[in-house]
Amino acid sequence: MKIDLQIHTRTCSDGNLSIEEVFEEAKSRGVELISITDHDSVDCQAMAISLARAHGISYITGVELNVTFQYTGGKSAVGVRDDPDYGDHPGGKPVSLDFLGYRYDIYNHELKSKLQVMKSHREKRARQILENLNAEFDKEGMERFTEEDLRKIQGSVDGVFGRPHIANYLIKKRIVKDKQEAFDKYLVKCNVPKYPLSLAEASRLIRDAGGILVLAHPNDPNGTSLVSITRDLEAQTRIIEEHMLDYINGVECWHSRHDAQATQHYIEFAGKHSLIMTGGSDCHQQPVLIGTLDIPGWVAEQFAPARGRRLK
Repeated sequence: MKIDLQIHTRTCSDGNLSIEEVFEEAKSRGVELISITDHDSVDCQAMAISLARAHGISYITGVELNVTFQYTGGKSAVGVRDDPDYGDHPGGKPVSLDFLGYRYDIYNHELKSKLQVMKSHREKRARQILENLNAEFDKEGMERFTEEDLRKIQGSVDGVFGRPHIANYLIKKRIVKDKQEAFDKYLVKCNVPKYPLSLAEASRLIRDAGGILVLAHPNDPNGTSLVSITRDLEAQTRIIEEHMLDYINGVECWHSRHDAQATQHYIEFAGKHSLIMTGGSDCHQQPVLIGTLDIPGWVAEQFAPARGRRLK
């Protein structure tokens, strides 16, 4: 059984394929169970349910929420890098992490309202990033971005506005050659904080909508993950034990950027704590990774209604 529980679309997020194209690709690859997990958006879920039915594919409602995790450090977190910013001020250092919500009611009013607030914040954030970019352009003697540039970037967004859309525009304007250069040269330096959604609030939103919450790609070396705190796997799971177990139902063990060691470590950790184990390609369609991970068929069985760890 082919399973992929983390896929992004152009229609409602930052993928490169429309939601219709995603389902066509999944069908052609023999994927039997999928979830569309667009960033901070549930706008495509009704369409996904309909398309899944039309293609004969089993479907689980999904969303990827970005959380501002207040990491306070501590001696127990062995392996955490020696950084004076960690744990040296009230509330600790804010760390950006991603969590996956599954099997929730797509019509839940509170969840939809909060995501609309987050969408509006993303648009304001994008404008602030462009202002920061202009400051960098001034230093380099380059032409500044105008309101017209902003409108053109917004016009390229089908779903939720994010930095990848600005990166694409930088490429189009031949300011950079690819997305990697866009981030390395400008978008990391010019970044503006995302909406400060706490883990407790994310957990409550998904719980109250009848869903379950899963920590996404905890050891992704290139993404939003615990690697930003420590690369040590034991230290990562110690952080989860001390700060997250009351708020999550599961962990994404299989991921396109998890190596075999990380996958096995998180399988064992999830088993120890009776957590649901999920897996997904995190496909943004460059290249197309849909259905390429070897995720065991029993993963699907965990989503039966009777399963699920009770949240606070």
